[in-house]
Amino acid sequence: MIQEALNFVDSGISAVQTLIYVDVVQPLLFHFNLMGYDDDIYDALYLVIIGVMQVGLTYLLLRPLEALRPVERWQDRKQVRADVIYTWIAKLGILNLLFFIVLQPVFNELQSQMVIHGLPSVDLDGLYPGVTDQPIVSFLMYLTVLDFAGYWYHRWQHRFGVWWELHAVHHSQQQMSLWSDDRNHFLDDIVQAAFFAAIALFIGVQPAQYVVLVAVGNFLQSVQHVNARLPYGPVLERLIVSPTFHRRHHAIGYGHEGTRYGCNFGVLFPWWDMLFRTASWERTVEPTGIRDQLPAPEGRSRRYGMGVIAQQVRALGRIARRLAPRRTSPRQPV
Repeated sequence: MIQEALNFVDSGISAVQTLIYVDVVQPLLFHFNLMGYDDDIYDALYLVIIGVMQVGLTYLLLRPLEALRPVERWQDRKQVRADVIYTWIAKLGILNLLFFIVLQPVFNELQSQMVIHGLPSVDLDGLYPGVTDQPIVSFLMYLTVLDFAGYWYHRWQHRFGVWWELHAVHHSQQQMSLWSDDRNHFLDDIVQAAFFAAIALFIGVQPAQYVVLVAVGNFLQSVQHVNARLPYGPVLERLIVSPTFHRRHHAIGYGHEGTRYGCNFGVLFPWWDMLFRTASWERTVEPTGIRDQLPAPEGRSRRYGMGVIAQQVRALGRIARRLAPRRTSPRQPV
């Protein structure tokens, strides 16, 4: 049933893809003498359609909840504007598939060498034939493995100083909303895309499966950042990361500060936080952002930028200052 539904959706998207390509894209490629890129652009168009559908569906489902049951009420939504731009850039998903395609020949060669030398390969859906090769089972296995990797990737973002300065772009948002998930530094996006594409290839995920995995993960992470009170309850919030659980991670102070503190790093599932004792179930609504943004004496009134370009550039500036040699005061004579 699930596979039939996926096939039906895929057929519908493919039909729209062909229609747009033939009537809109192909004439433009011909006009500008770019027909040499027709196959690549045709394939990328599939992801663009999925991205547009995903953004539209996310907005239709979550924006009414933010209006009806908001966690915070804001006088204006200026800080959200940049996040909308980030969302459209990220949700098109081209970066993820690009790395998947680039790394595919490398892993094909690696798998060939493993066969030649008699080394076992990783094939999760072949562990128990008849069970793990069922579409829903293999999908859940892939999702779990990638989420486990995501937990550690997220912890490393908070552990290493230079990496934190990139990730701080995400944490600088003081108005959490359904758009907040994709506020990231582009360099971090590139590293993340390469990291997860490599793992997906290594465990045997096919490109079509990977597209669905990314889409599901993106939607669930949008839900986590939503500015709405959602009744997860004590059972459901221990099965999947809730907005309350993730908001604690964004809270100024214990949630994520610097490279010394942190809790609730789980991307989709809170199991890893529970296993590695980084879970916090505090339900108090706390201000989000970074302590540096606060006025003195509690903070340093540091600006993290209101627009996309400013946020990207300021992160590089923070990295440069972190890497710059520290000046030491001259030794005083005895």
